This record gives sequence, C-alpha cells and structure tokens, in this order.
Amino acid sequence: MDVRIDASWKARLEGEFAQPYWERLAAFVKQEYAAGPCFPPGKTIFRAFDLTPFKQVKVVILGQDPYHTPGAAMGLCFSIPDGTPPQPSLQNIFKELHSDVGVARTRTDLSDWAEQGVFLLNSVLTVRAGVAGSHAGKGWEKLTDSAIRHLSAERNNLVFILWGGYAQAKRTLIDPGKHLVLAAPHPSPLSASKGFFGSKPFSQANAYLQAHGQAPIIWDKS
Repeated sequence: MDVRIDASWKARLEGEFAQPYWERLAAFVKQEYAAGPCFPPGKTIFRAFDLTPFKQVKVVILGQDPYHTPGAAMGLCFSIPDGTPPQPSLQNIFKELHSDVGVARTRTDLSDWAEQGVFLLNSVLTVRAGVAGSHAGKGWEKLTDSAIRHLSAERNNLVFILWGGYAQAKRTLIDPGKHLVLAAPHPSPLSASKGFFGSKPFSQANAYLQAHGQAPIIWDKS
C-alpha cells in the first residue's frame, strides 16, 4: 500500500509500513471510515507529519487521540479549526500560554506552530465519532512510537512536552541526555490545577531552543 505522507517521514517509517500490523491497521481504518463518521477527515490523518518534516522538528507535543466531536479534529493534537467551539483542554493550554509568556492567543488552529517546527503528534491518529479511544490498540501506537524513537535517535536538542500520564509513559522512547523533556499534568479541567498551570512549558521550550542556537517558537504568529 502506498502511504501518502511527507517524504522525510516516509523514508524513516517505511519499515513500519512494510509490517503485517500496518496492513491490518490500514484495513481496520478503511472499514471504520466506510462504516460511519470517523475523525479527522481522511486526507488530514498524517497532517502533523506533512506540516512538520523530520528535520524541521524543534518541539514535540504529544497527545492521545483525536477529538471525537464533529468538526474538531484536524490531524494536529489539541488543534481545532478556527471558529469551532473551543475544547476545554485547549482553553487551558491558552490560559497557561498567557500566564507563561503573555500571549493572549485566540486562534484555535495551531497550524502556525506546526509550520515552525512544533510536531503536534497524537499517539493514535484516528477515532470513531463519539467514542474516545475507539481506534487505540489497533497499531497506530507502534507507528507513532517509531516516529518518536527516530526523532530521539537522529536529532539533537529537541524539546518533548509530555502532558499527562499517557504522554509521560513515552519517556522511555526519548534519550534525556540529548533532549529536554518537560512533563506536567494534562491540561484537561480534571487535572490542570494539579500542576499544569504554572508549569511554564512555552518559556522553557524557547529558552532551551535559544540556548542551543535555534530560533524560538512564535506562539501567536498571525
């Protein structure tokens, strides 16, 4: 099966696409999308990879799986199209952004972050409408774990932002001697007050990038 994904990522993940699990996963996803609404739209499943080629990655923000409400998921973790009703976790991310670096962001589409090198990766890339986690355990995690391993091994001085226990379980894939790992509770309303607020991930990420000769992320690039 030919997978339409950015060439720099395809070169690193082609071994995964040749594995039996990928064929099973692709067949499952195709069946799910044919059976009823699934998110994100098929052409945007690999959008995080397409907007942030391998060598352009500076920061990795790891999510779990796409929003399962209509019109929200767009292939970038936590991001939703502008004009879409806000999601609580993203609202809390913006509250921390304002507290941390003084940015009062209103645009909910985070494509500008992705285009600057923020790899907005969900561990699971698809979901059935209305059923969170419905495509978990089908093989997506093997593919996205491989992407994280390649970044850790082949790149230097990246920032990995891990919010919540699910994301923090991926620490074993990352070499802390080569990269900065920032861990905090999830921005969900259920946990944001337990240490997400005040964690200052945005200023810490930019300080680290600049200390290693890289341009900082402009967190509200209009």
